[in-house]
Amino acid sequence: MSGGLVNIRANLEEVSQRIKLAALRAGRSPEEVRLVAITKTVSVAAIREAMACGVRIFGESRVQEALPKTQELQGDNMSWHFVGHLQTNKTKQVVGLFDLIHSVDSLKLAMALEAAMGAWSGKTGSRQKVLVQVNISGEESKSGVSPEEVGVMLKGMAKCKVLSVVGLMTLPPRFDDPGDSRPFFRALQELARSIEKVGIDGVSMRELSMGMSGDYEVAIEEGATLVRIGNAIFERRNSEK
Repeated sequence: MSGGLVNIRANLEEVSQRIKLAALRAGRSPEEVRLVAITKTVSVAAIREAMACGVRIFGESRVQEALPKTQELQGDNMSWHFVGHLQTNKTKQVVGLFDLIHSVDSLKLAMALEAAMGAWSGKTGSRQKVLVQVNISGEESKSGVSPEEVGVMLKGMAKCKVLSVVGLMTLPPRFDDPGDSRPFFRALQELARSIEKVGIDGVSMRELSMGMSGDYEVAIEEGATLVRIGNAIFERRNSEK
């Protein structure tokens, strides 16, 4: 993904400006939106360059690729998020390593994370922050709990002692026109607000992870607090090719 001719600083400046303008269009403060730089297939050198440009949150989607990067790149000013599909047999490898797991897509996975986190944290009182992935579009190819079942899942997760639910995540269908993603982003925001009104002990809806390189501006306009952007940062733009 990250070739040697990529101008990461220029790409980040453009992305940051677009994030700011999208937030302002929606009457929001740009500080409400955080960038998660997706580093799948990105080199450690490129990640360091992004860090030098001020990026603080990085997202990985494959456990085996993430482990060496997170071991080499650590620091008080750096945060790692796991954004990909997570198998239950990999939970022991991710707990305590990522500040936020975006992709808890079933109660079975949540319980596996709860057990793994409990064994890892011991008596430290640490909790693993997670988002519930919602298949808002109903596509069979996508992971995630259905909107109709998310309430039951959250009530089950509310019983967890070392998992902390802080919001929702979704992946809309792919569209050539980013605007076509808007109904799906809006539906996730409305779902989060309805969950807030019900009120589930130990469950927060303060985070909405939605929007990627092709549609993050629309996602921000519809309430995203976390946007997951990789290609727009680490790939050459047309003007650079």
